[in-house]
Amino acid sequence: MKASRKELTRRRHARIRRRVTGTTDRPRLAIFRSNQHIYAQIIDDSNHHTLVAASTLDADLRQDKAGATKDASAQVGKLVAERALAQGISQVVFDRGGNLYHGRVAALADAAREAGLTF
Repeated sequence: MKASRKELTRRRHARIRRRVTGTTDRPRLAIFRSNQHIYAQIIDDSNHHTLVAASTLDADLRQDKAGATKDASAQVGKLVAERALAQGISQVVFDRGGNLYHGRVAALADAAREAGLTF
C-alpha cells in the first residue's frame, strides 16, 4: 500500500530530526505548514523551551487575510527573525519540518535570512 503524503512528510521530518537539534547557542527554527497557515518557532531543544514564535495567525499579520500564500510566509519569516534578533538570537539551524524546500517554506526561510538570521 502506498504511503500518504502526510505519512511521507512525517517520515522525512523524523529523518531530519535525527540530525538537527537546537542548542542554547544555536536554536532550531522549526516550520509547520498547514493548508491554511504557516507557523515558525525558534526552539532550544536542550532546555525544551520555545524562545520565539510567529505565524499567519498573529495579530500583526492577521489583518492581511492571506494565510496560505508565499507573501504571507515571507511576512512570517521576517517577523520571526525580528523577534529573534530582539532577543539576541542571530544564528539558528533550519528545520523544514519534513516539507520540501520550495514555495511557502522557501519564502519563509529567505525572508528570515534577509531580515538578519543566519542559517
